[in-house]
Amino acid sequence: MFFAKNKKPLALMLTLALSATVLLSGCGAKQQQQAAGATQVKAMKVLQQDAPVSSEYAGQVVGRDEVKVQSKVSGKIVEKYFHGGDHVEAGQPLYRLDSRQYESAVLQAQANLAQSQATLSNAQTDLYRDQSLLAADAISEQTVTTQQANVNAYSAAAAANEALVQKAQQDLDDTVVYAPMSGQVSVDDVAVGTFATAGNTNLVTIGTIDPVFVQFSISEAEYLKFRNIQSMQSGSGNPLDVTVKLSDGSTYPMDGRIVQADRALAQNTGTLTVKALFPNPNGLLLPGMFARVKLTGETIPNAILVPQRAVQQLLDKTFVMVVGADGKSESRSIELGQQIGSYYIVKSGLSANDTVVVEGLSSLTEGKDLAVTMVTPEEMGFSFDEDTTPFDTMTSSEANSGDSNS
Repeated sequence: MFFAKNKKPLALMLTLALSATVLLSGCGAKQQQQAAGATQVKAMKVLQQDAPVSSEYAGQVVGRDEVKVQSKVSGKIVEKYFHGGDHVEAGQPLYRLDSRQYESAVLQAQANLAQSQATLSNAQTDLYRDQSLLAADAISEQTVTTQQANVNAYSAAAAANEALVQKAQQDLDDTVVYAPMSGQVSVDDVAVGTFATAGNTNLVTIGTIDPVFVQFSISEAEYLKFRNIQSMQSGSGNPLDVTVKLSDGSTYPMDGRIVQADRALAQNTGTLTVKALFPNPNGLLLPGMFARVKLTGETIPNAILVPQRAVQQLLDKTFVMVVGADGKSESRSIELGQQIGSYYIVKSGLSANDTVVVEGLSSLTEGKDLAVTMVTPEEMGFSFDEDTTPFDTMTSSEANSGDSNS
């Protein structure tokens, strides 16, 4: 009876509930549809801060002083007084060559000298006698003149033999090879028993390791950017900060300074060879090692910085995608300046309030609805360093090419 009386109101309530469910489901589907139509991107705020102008170059460690030791006389090596890698002082004996033939040469030269001196002495005695006889009108003046010529000839012969004795003695002394400078010897030393040819056989290499040069090359444009490099050599101008990154990715703890720059660009490469001097008290930098040289010059105050990966180029147009106030993508033309690590300095086209898209650009066009995920430079791996990862050992041609990594 009760159900019969309330059948119409109950049906009406069920109808209203079903309609509300359908309406809510339609709204949710519409919202999902709108969200699905937005392009997913990652974006970050443009940076504004003081930015140092810097560049990196492939370089190689070079000994400041290096000498290839050679013997002044030829002979078989019979003794060696050092081990490869030792530190030696200037004047320290390194090798001794077989000296027997040079000892014989000294004895022979001394004998020849003694004989010539005896001959000269006899001739001088005869000259004194002849001069006395000439005074007594016992002999002719021609006889005295002839004897004087003989004395002069014997005197010259004695002087020549004396020089030969000195030469033979010097050769004998040179059978001991001395270190021409203080430094560390390499491990390319020749062994006992090797025949050394005078002025030809490299016995060992000696070089200094503190301080050392790091040599690198820069292009003409880079030279103009760091045009005060030449003035560094005379101590004038604003000094450049010079640092080195080693092949394992670590930064050498001591800074260097530019001390040498070539007088002209190399004709074959169009680059300028530059040398920076680094203190090396612990011997960490070894000649022949490869490294990345970083030059840091002037600092640009309040520079606008944008990540490199945000920058796009089409023909002669350089632009970035920014997140507009309406949440849509907006193409913005910009003028780029110096590259610093993962960033470009922007000369015009952006402000510190802009947000640029850094990921999701591959198919993004202007005017698209954006679903933006804000990220930080740290999350994206951006850095002001040129490269934060270790690098493989380079070839010497790469080190001398002067190609900038900037």
